[in-house]
Amino acid sequence: MSKQSSSPSERRSFLTRLNAGVTSLAAMAVGGVAMAQVKPTATARWEPARHDKDDWLDKLPGKHRLLFDTTTPEGLGNALLFANNFMRVNRTDYGLENSDLAVVIVARHGATPLGYNDAMWAKYGTTLAARSKVEDPTTKLAPKRNIYNAADYGDLAANRGTTLDSLFKQGVQLAVCATATRGVSRLIAEAVGGNIDAIYNELTANLVSNARMVPAGIVAVNRAQERGYSLAST
Repeated sequence: MSKQSSSPSERRSFLTRLNAGVTSLAAMAVGGVAMAQVKPTATARWEPARHDKDDWLDKLPGKHRLLFDTTTPEGLGNALLFANNFMRVNRTDYGLENSDLAVVIVARHGATPLGYNDAMWAKYGTTLAARSKVEDPTTKLAPKRNIYNAADYGDLAANRGTTLDSLFKQGVQLAVCATATRGVSRLIAEAVGGNIDAIYNELTANLVSNARMVPAGIVAVNRAQERGYSLAST
């Protein structure tokens, strides 16, 4: 039996489909080469914004930067102990000077009142103790002085005799939370019938030595890390 020939119209349809397929493959090949030659756009390197309020962090001398974040009285006491160890070991084992170390302790939330001096504890100790849930290690009553600036408590306190002032003499800086201080001022005003703003100004003017008020402790923690400080939480 002889094979039946395809009609001219069938041959044209086949050739048309064949040409379309070849054209599509060619286009895909060209497109693939073009895509391979296009390099991804480089994204800009992220950099943290800088604010004048935080420039004090860069003014502290030091080849090594360390920040302690404390939110409780016990945490602050531990930070004093560990900061002293940090300073001592860098001197004895690494031959560094105190000026080679930039150390900041942030006192925020429940640790905030320990950033106030003895005069404020003598005046507002009952309210400050209630806010921080802290007691005198010997009397078990509300402290009448800043317990972390008294060396005579020894192992009875979390700092084990390492006082704020002893660290300040080594160059350690304390940052006290203004936001928490505003809350403390309100509690004191309610307890004594005073003015919140006046009490806030009084507390701000009576920080322990080498301490500074910062807008918010948590913000100071963030800004310090953006400026190269290692973080230690206690």
